[in-house]
Amino acid sequence: MNIDHRKLGRELDLFDSDPLIGAGLPFWLPDGAAARHEVESYLHELERRAGYKHVYSPALGKKQMYELSGHWKNFADDMFPPMVLGGDELVLRPSLCPHHALIFKARQRSYRELPLRIAEIGPMYRAERSGVLGGLSRVRSIQLNDSHIFCSLDQVGSEVAEVLRLMDVAHRALGLRPSSFQLSLRGDSGKYAGNDEMWERASDLLRQALDHSGVSYQEVPGEAAFYGPKIDVQIEDAAGREWSLSTIQVDFHMPAQFGLEYVAADGGRERPVMIHRSLAGSMERLFGYLIEAHQGAFPVWYAPVQIAVLPVSEDQSAEASAFARAAVESGLRAEVLFDGSIGGRIRAAAERKIPYAAIVGKREAADNLVALRLRDGRQLPAMPAAEAIALISSAAADSQAGVDVLARP
Repeated sequence: MNIDHRKLGRELDLFDSDPLIGAGLPFWLPDGAAARHEVESYLHELERRAGYKHVYSPALGKKQMYELSGHWKNFADDMFPPMVLGGDELVLRPSLCPHHALIFKARQRSYRELPLRIAEIGPMYRAERSGVLGGLSRVRSIQLNDSHIFCSLDQVGSEVAEVLRLMDVAHRALGLRPSSFQLSLRGDSGKYAGNDEMWERASDLLRQALDHSGVSYQEVPGEAAFYGPKIDVQIEDAAGREWSLSTIQVDFHMPAQFGLEYVAADGGRERPVMIHRSLAGSMERLFGYLIEAHQGAFPVWYAPVQIAVLPVSEDQSAEASAFARAAVESGLRAEVLFDGSIGGRIRAAAERKIPYAAIVGKREAADNLVALRLRDGRQLPAMPAAEAIALISSAAADSQAGVDVLARP
């Protein structure tokens, strides 16, 4: 039976909260922060290799910007109220897209730059009601793995297909198992911006990309963003509830609102299409899912501590500490556990879901060996310290490629 991430995350010291900080504002403890940092670094590098340019943008913006984007008209109930500073009304942003639109607009663009892929793992804020907040799945402070691709109309299909491919790579590395794919279309309400032609064109582009990829999906009217249709990748939590995680959206509205243009091949001016996409969603919702999916036993590559080093007695403390330092210098995350009996420390490492325990006894210390014990209870013969570090480093690399290395150490 799966344990809810709210209980497991606190038991494993991954995250917590405090009334003085406020509801829906969890903080990440060192182990949770280590896992999150590793995932963020992986996503950053995956995007970099795929041609994305990373930026930083402020978490505040003038109310005027959100009026122009359409957020204030269509999304104000989910936004925090403006803060008056001098003659300006500043708002905590509910999304990153207006900032990225203005980054595109910051200088003249040429068709030779397209597709321009701008990416950021950045903060945004939603004024969620207290009654819907819960753990990491529904929060008010969000760190989003976000990107906006600015491209010509004839590039949209190939860009959406490439995003779907990158999503699959990231999902396999994270051990993320989507429950369904959803094509979210506009409904009958008047909350949607733009005209019928714009919506039909954007919906057809996403439908064609899904059909070409061979992904099974269902169309769901009324679930689109106010500015465009989207592909939503759904995940299921321990209680059987579905949540949207990864997403792709095609947007003709915002480029028009911000007057975005590029110089075409014939010297004329053209308006880009804006593709909103997130490979893994917010770090909060992502880890809410991953904690439950793995029951805290994360793949080796983003386990908070990859090696617990256990000296059998105080006499082996120096050798154990030296092994831990060598592991850290090689890029691994290692921690020496000194307190308690050796049996108690082995159990403590297993309860913390640490992939490997490196045991250093009298014989191991004398010969520069360690005896590795896996978190599932299996033991490996004593081996040279350098060999153990190489084995665990290889296991981490393999697990990032989606291989279940602990099943075949």
